[in-house]
Amino acid sequence: MVTTMSADIEALTIGPGSEVLMHFTLSLMDGTVADSTREGEPLRFVMGDGSLIEGLELVLYGLKQGDQQCLSIEPRDAFGFPDEENIHTMPRSEFPADIQLEAGLIIGFTTPSGEEVPGAIQEIKDDEVVVDFNHPLAGHEIVFDVEILEVKPGLSISGQDAPENS
Repeated sequence: MVTTMSADIEALTIGPGSEVLMHFTLSLMDGTVADSTREGEPLRFVMGDGSLIEGLELVLYGLKQGDQQCLSIEPRDAFGFPDEENIHTMPRSEFPADIQLEAGLIIGFTTPSGEEVPGAIQEIKDDEVVVDFNHPLAGHEIVFDVEILEVKPGLSISGQDAPENS
């Protein structure tokens, strides 16, 4: 009797709703590491749940447990391009007096909706501070190096089991 394993192989391929456990390193083209799980816990997420930006998710489709891949990703498919509308001039008085402000410092800001967003100090004027709220990797080509540790199929984005084919 001959059995095929095609269903099992398909089950291990990353697709929509797959639960993925992976190590990754996200770096600039010059080798500067922006984020990595290599020295800590791997990332576990469900494809499509918003944990990764779309451009990073797209390169994972079709990979299986044990696969390793290293790709460069253009800004338009990664973190986009800087937007001048995301650069704001704020009064120095809005910053705590005990913070030593300097160009390049990244500070967490709370939006009116309560969301925490990072802003990079670009320039400090007499009584004003210029803050860049663009993603720090906006405008950069990035290197996405992944190692797929585990793939679990059939999860929907809501975390419910996907319907089985009968």
